[in-house]
Amino acid sequence: MAKQTIFGRIANLARANINALIDQAEDPQLMLDQLVRDYTGSIAEAENAIAQTIGNLRLLEDDYREDVESAQEWGRKALAASQKADEMRASGDTASADKFDALARVALTRQMQSENEAKSAEPSIASQTEVVEKLKAGLEKMRQKLGELTAKRNELVARQKTVEAQATVHDAIKSIDIMDSTSEVSRFEEKIRREEARVRGQQELAASSLDAQFEQLEDVGELTEVEARLAALKAGGGAPKAVTSGS
Repeated sequence: MAKQTIFGRIANLARANINALIDQAEDPQLMLDQLVRDYTGSIAEAENAIAQTIGNLRLLEDDYREDVESAQEWGRKALAASQKADEMRASGDTASADKFDALARVALTRQMQSENEAKSAEPSIASQTEVVEKLKAGLEKMRQKLGELTAKRNELVARQKTVEAQATVHDAIKSIDIMDSTSEVSRFEEKIRREEARVRGQQELAASSLDAQFEQLEDVGELTEVEARLAALKAGGGAPKAVTSGS
């Protein structure tokens, strides 16, 4: 029963730690890490308690087998002594017969002692065997719980890392905004646009200059016509005729 008390204390301690950690937990991963450590320590303590209980049980079983074997051996000796006594008595040697009967009585007394010791050990062996089985079952449950906690911790850690990775990517995307006027890309784009505008301005200016040149040519043509008509007047040719579109 003492080992059951030890195992119960271990289990209660583990449950108390779980409740305390759940109530105070701010970081699930840290909480689960602590739970894994607590269960691992509790399992180690339980294993030591079970090993000691099993060791004590095996000692009881060894003593029991020795008592049983001893009882059997003393029984054989008692039988041998009794048979020898009968032979001596049949041959007329009463003194030797009485001596061997006395030895048979001693052997039977030892046999009874061994049998009593073996019988008295049976309840303890049965009780310790029951305790060992209960401890093994409890230990297996703790191991299963530890496996569940470890799997849950690994799952939450993986999910936490995934969330952190998603947050990192999201922050990176937010920091790279090509439409932001303060970004390098936007400034470079604006620079190109100004350069394109300057080139268009130069092209428009060049076109304006070309138009002006053609206008100057038209002006020269008009002056030439005026001079021709003036020369005709001076030559006495009369007033010059106006040029119509149909002539």
